[in-house]
Parts: sequence; C-alpha cells; structure tokens
Amino acid sequence: MSARSPRQTPQPERPERPEQRLSAGTDPLDPAELTRIILGEAPEHTAAEVATSAAISVEQARRLWRALGFPEAEGDAAVYTPSDAKAIRTLVESVRTGTIDLDLAVNLTRALGQNMARLADWEVGALVHRVEQVAEQESRDGGSADTDGSVVRGTMAIVEELSGGFEQLMVYAWRRHLAAAIGRVMALGDADPHTTRLTVGFADIVSFTALSNEISRDRIGDLVEKFESRCADVVASRRGRIIKSIGDSVLFVHDDPVRAYDIAAGIIQVIGRDPRMPDVRVGLATGSVVARLGDVFGPPVNMAARLTNVARRNRVIVDAETASLLPSTEFETRALPARPVRGFGVIEPVAVRRH
Repeated sequence: MSARSPRQTPQPERPERPEQRLSAGTDPLDPAELTRIILGEAPEHTAAEVATSAAISVEQARRLWRALGFPEAEGDAAVYTPSDAKAIRTLVESVRTGTIDLDLAVNLTRALGQNMARLADWEVGALVHRVEQVAEQESRDGGSADTDGSVVRGTMAIVEELSGGFEQLMVYAWRRHLAAAIGRVMALGDADPHTTRLTVGFADIVSFTALSNEISRDRIGDLVEKFESRCADVVASRRGRIIKSIGDSVLFVHDDPVRAYDIAAGIIQVIGRDPRMPDVRVGLATGSVVARLGDVFGPPVNMAARLTNVARRNRVIVDAETASLLPSTEFETRALPARPVRGFGVIEPVAVRRH
C-alpha cells in the first residue's frame, strides 16, 4: 500500500453535543462510535501515512504512539485521526528545531500519556457514579430502561460541558507546576539537579488487603479516594510534594526533615485518628535521591517504605539520619530494638514525637 499524506479535515468551530452526534440506530456502547463522538472526527490514516506526514520512519511514529500509551495499529489498519497525525508532527517539529532529541521526546510523551490516562480515568470514574444514580432514578420514574446507554450519554454530556474550562485549567495547572519545578532547580544553584538531599516519607494503610476483602467495592473506592485526598491536602499545606500514590500508600518528599515530620504527623491526625478511617503507618528517611521523570529513587525511598513494615499503628518511625536532624529541643527520639530490614541488613529504627 503506497503512503499518502493525511487529508486535512476541517473541524467545526463548535462541536455538536454528544447526544446530537449519536445517529439514529447507533449503539452508544460501541467503542468505535464513542471514539468518533468524543474526538469529533473519525480514524482515517494508517501508521505509514502518519509517518509520511511527519517525515519520520514508521517505527519512530509507532514509538511515539506507544509512548502516549496507545496500542499500535495492526498492519495497514486506518486507526489514526487527523489530530493524531498532527500530534505526531508537533512532537517531531520540536525534535527538528533542536529543542529536544527523539529520546527526550519519547520520555516527555510517556510522562504526558501516563498522567493524562490517570486523569481521564479519575475524571470519568468520578462522573460515572453520579450519572448512574440519575439513570437509575429516571428508570424508576418510568424513563428509558436502557440504563447503560443513559450512563454513557449522561457521562458524555457532562464531559462535554466541562471540557472547555477544564482544558484551560489543565494548561494553567501545568504552567503553575512548571514554574514551581524550575524554582526548585534554581534553588539548587550549582548542585546536580538530578541528585538532591531530601526527606522521603511513605504512608500506608494498615492491613489494606484484608480490609479490601471485607468491605464493598463502593466503600473501598470511597476509602482510597478519601485517603489520597486527605494526604494530598496535608502534604500541600506543609509545602511538600506527593511523588505518587498507589491506592493504599502515598510517597512524599520535603527538603526540610522537620516539615516532613509535620506531614507524617498530619497524615496520622486526619487518617489514623479518625474513627471512620483505617489505621496508618508512616516512615521517614533522609539522604540523597535521584529525581528522574517525576519520580525519586535511592536508598531513602526504599528505607522509608521498609520502615512502615516495623512501625506501630498511627506512629511515625524514622531512620537514624532523620532522627539526627530533628532538634532535640522540639523532639523526643527513642531507639527501637535492632531488627533486620530487607536490603539494609540490621538497623535500629527510631520512634519520634514532638515534646
């Protein structure tokens, strides 16, 4: 099949509403139809055509597409939209100007794809629950019995209403966090921006696996959402940063060990001291970490996670390095019995609390 340049399909200034885009007799649950409705255009280009449009090889185009988090097309299937082709051309243009190289373009694209995928899942998941309630109520009131179709239409309608303002909010949030990230790098001066000294905190829910087997799906979802949101509020209010959350655990960092302790104590206060929430354990460790692609790596990260395995419920436990940095005029520290910790041998964890 010979490659041809993608056709430039003019886009309407204001897309139709989702319910208007559903043609008569169309199954609203058909994935291809949903994609066409949400994107406002239909797939019409092959990988070869997209690559030709961007003047790169097919493998390079597929590499960028995989980095966004989407599966490759099989054979000569026309699964790419005009906007997909434009996105690839935009990335390639940045490489051609010398601003970034292809490897960096792939890394940035992967970071964008992973975060946008989670954001989309988060957004739709939050909306679906409400839409399900509305659809069920309509069904009880004598409305359409097509609950699944009503949920899809209702969710799409809400997404449509939010899309314009929310897109602006995404760009604003990105710029705001970009400014903060550049500020952190500039504060390092001549130091290596990839390696920095931080206090790393790891907080997790006690016996989460057993707990998730005992309560309903809705309750476990609500619990995780509340855990993550409360931890995020505590970390942000004390000028820390959440690196990642994994359902029952949160990894955060701070350049000040005292404030890192305040975050740990704050998480215990809003989670472990709330009788409606499960117990938590928090570990802190200080040292040099490697910051890469929005994540942090190094012994302090592993140590903080290991310490939660030996911490008592609703207590903060730290390594010796962190304990030595906490002012004795403000904190009381107590060495715990030495114990083996996987990957570190035998260590003496330290329990700590404010006077």
